Amino acid sequence: MKILFTKIVDTALLSRELGPGISAECMEVIRTEPIKTAAFDLKNYSLIFTSVNGVRSFFGNQFKPNEDFTAKNYNKIYCVGEKTKRELRKYGFGTFKVLKNAETLSRFIIGNCQHEKFLHFCGNLAIDVLDRALPLQNISYKKITVYNTEELYPSVPEKYHAAVFFSPSGVRSFAKLNSLEGMKIFSIGETTSGELRKHTATKIFTSEENNLASIFGLIKKEL
Repeated sequence: MKILFTKIVDTALLSRELGPGISAECMEVIRTEPIKTAAFDLKNYSLIFTSVNGVRSFFGNQFKPNEDFTAKNYNKIYCVGEKTKRELRKYGFGTFKVLKNAETLSRFIIGNCQHEKFLHFCGNLAIDVLDRALPLQNISYKKITVYNTEELYPSVPEKYHAAVFFSPSGVRSFAKLNSLEGMKIFSIGETTSGELRKHTATKIFTSEENNLASIFGLIKKEL
């Protein structure tokens, strides 16, 4: 049985998690590049991160959050996913709130954070859940693009029993020149599954959490 991962995953991890009966291949379907952006004062803003790349590019541009909760103008940090939270930890910062996906974060902000002003540090192809929902509720929200994502549009002649997708942009990149029919489709989180449904009526197996452990558990259960 052959399964395609649409990003590079450590071969030792694949071998350990999938076992001898499954042959796994990895292919990059998107490419990311940080953008040079002049850092500015973050005073009075709450910060949103929805990806690891957003965190890396934010600190790469020398932004300096204030996480002193005793200070009047400290920056609350909101993020999507445990992986993004762990990346923030590497730079010495915690999170005020960690949500499962952008949709859940949007609902939380609308229900609890009406009077905050938000800056979302993200890529050029970031999904538009937050910028559709928050301004409608008169919540101050602005995207700051700190990295570019390029969809590579590979042509994949080989046939696979299953494929695993990790982002909406990865889905679009793969689906442009390749069919999603005739194989089991695994998705890391509901946001990616939403994009997959635009391209296929095939059943999509969606991991409960946005991490590799969850997707491996789902694969082992369904294959």
